[in-house]
Order: sequence, then C-alpha cells, then structure tokens
Amino acid sequence: MIYCVEDDRSILDLMIYTLKAAGFEAEGCADGSELDEALEREMPELVILDIMLPGEDGVDILKRLRHNVRTENIPVIMASAKGSEFDKVNSLDQGADDHLVKPFGMMEMVSRVRAVLRRSARQDQPPAELHIGPIVLNHQEFRVTIDGEAAELTRKEFELLELLMTNPEKVYTREQLLAKIWGTDFVGESRTVDVHVGTLRTKLGTARNYIKTIRGIGYKFSVEEA
Repeated sequence: MIYCVEDDRSILDLMIYTLKAAGFEAEGCADGSELDEALEREMPELVILDIMLPGEDGVDILKRLRHNVRTENIPVIMASAKGSEFDKVNSLDQGADDHLVKPFGMMEMVSRVRAVLRRSARQDQPPAELHIGPIVLNHQEFRVTIDGEAAELTRKEFELLELLMTNPEKVYTREQLLAKIWGTDFVGESRTVDVHVGTLRTKLGTARNYIKTIRGIGYKFSVEEA
C-alpha cells in the first residue's frame, strides 16, 4: 500500500491512477489528519507527502512519522514546488528518503517509488550473522553463541538481543522495546522489558555487560563490553 498525501484533488487522482496502473495499491489523503486515520487502518510500504498542505505542513508530518516507533521506518518521498531548495534540503535532513520537484511526471514518480522501495528492501535484510565481541547471532538459524558456546534463548529474548545488536549504541526506551518486540497491541508494562533484559543478561553470561542500562530511559547494546 502507498499513501499519497496531496490536497489538490486532480493531482491526487492522477497519482493514484498511475500507481495502480503500475501494479501498486494506493490511497489518497488530503491532509495529515486523513493520513493518521489511514495509518490506523493499515501501515503502508511508502508515503508520498506534499510539503504544502492545509493545516499541518508536510515537513511537520514527516517529523511526527520519524518520531513515532510505529512509523519511523516507513519510506517517505516528499514533494515540493520547483525552486524550493530549502524545502528539499530540510525534508531530507528530517529523514525523507527522496524528493520530487513539482510539477513532476507520473513516470518519474513511479520510478522513484520503485527505487526507494528497492533500497528499503535491501536495508531490511540483515546479514546472516551478527558478530560483536564474543557474541554471534545467526538470524536464519535462530541461534546465539557466546565464545562458541550455545545460549538457549526464548523467542522474545532472541528478538530483543537481535534488535539491540542490529542497532548498536542506539538507546531504546522501554516503551519502544515493548512496541517493537511485543507489538502495539500488547497489554503490559515496562517491567516486562526489565524482566526479559535480566534473564537475557543471565543467559549471556560473561557477555552480559554488552547490554547497557541507560538510567531513567532504557537500554542499548554497546560495541564495547566495559
């Protein structure tokens, strides 16, 4: 699914028609509130987001997407009027994946959508193994070893370690970890994260100190044990 956020109905209809003709599912939104409603129904593969919108502008919407754990990794292509170099630079700095200059051709739009989706797919594919210090995590075999010795982890412990090792030095709040590992529908509290981190550290044994507690915030995986 691709969401197109554009307040000009004639342009929006043409974008949706072209994307569907190219084999994509697509829906239109006139502003940020309609996008929010669409995101509640279904998470998209990509968002095409106009900068000049009524009410909340596209850059502010982009900031919200990037600061929400549910939407932070959705690829976003921004669109702005020809000559708006500041808008282009600003949107890219805020985390946009690409930029379209209006008026743009429909075939150019489809080409950029395909290119961004290809890049996103490559980034989503982790290496078969992660190797940091004495810890080796194999995604495909669901296996973790410490100095060559197997560590018997539960599914959630494995997913927790996988997320932290895939993003070393990134600090995750307990709420972010709950959402990413247990899902947004999980009914629980941050204590769940603390308990699983505790059991994970125990099973990591001598490598336990690679998982750092960030007091008052959450946890991160450090590339250095000490």
